[in-house]
Amino acid sequence: MKQDRLILALSDELQKQLPGQEAQYQMAHGVRQRVAPPPANARQAGVMALFYPVPTEGWHLVFIERQRSANNPNDRHAGQISFPGGKHEPEDPSMEYTALRETEEEVGVDRQSVTVIGKLTELYIPVSNFLVHPYVGIVERRPQFVPDPAEVQRILEVPFGHLQHPKARQRTDLELAQNLILKGVPYFNVGGKVLWGATAMMVSELVAVAERAMARY
Repeated sequence: MKQDRLILALSDELQKQLPGQEAQYQMAHGVRQRVAPPPANARQAGVMALFYPVPTEGWHLVFIERQRSANNPNDRHAGQISFPGGKHEPEDPSMEYTALRETEEEVGVDRQSVTVIGKLTELYIPVSNFLVHPYVGIVERRPQFVPDPAEVQRILEVPFGHLQHPKARQRTDLELAQNLILKGVPYFNVGGKVLWGATAMMVSELVAVAERAMARY
């Protein structure tokens, strides 16, 4: 089955040397320079690129649109589209555990149902001082998503094939704050939503790994 072939190939390719920044920076805005190693005080976070099958439609990834709530005025990523995930807590035994725990908390997917097949390249986000550890996981069937209303405005279910299509990569001007506009920001168009920034960079690497995997498999 074609979609099973994708996961088998991806699982194998994730164990090899990753394309890393070369793939990530294909979706980075020009103002974001290649940064030095993250500082010692960087906060740690784990996120999950979660694949699940949809009958007749193939493999999908789940994303969240983060709440714009005033509950956390210091959230530098409020309202953005991201993978489920969040901050590493002292009691978490590993970063993989953090990604699984946060995925369960944010979108209601039982962590025991997720098989982690690999990890993408870590990505440092200077604006929030987070070093993000992206994991790739699968579940055997489409989950019944239960969004956490405190953190998730809506859930986005995106066919992976859509993200692989060149036309999904577009550019736009983004108003980040009053009198602060970024010109020509690269993004993935997901159902009319703008998936940009660090998440777009991680998706770019995931797509590159998948394309390399299918070419070899």
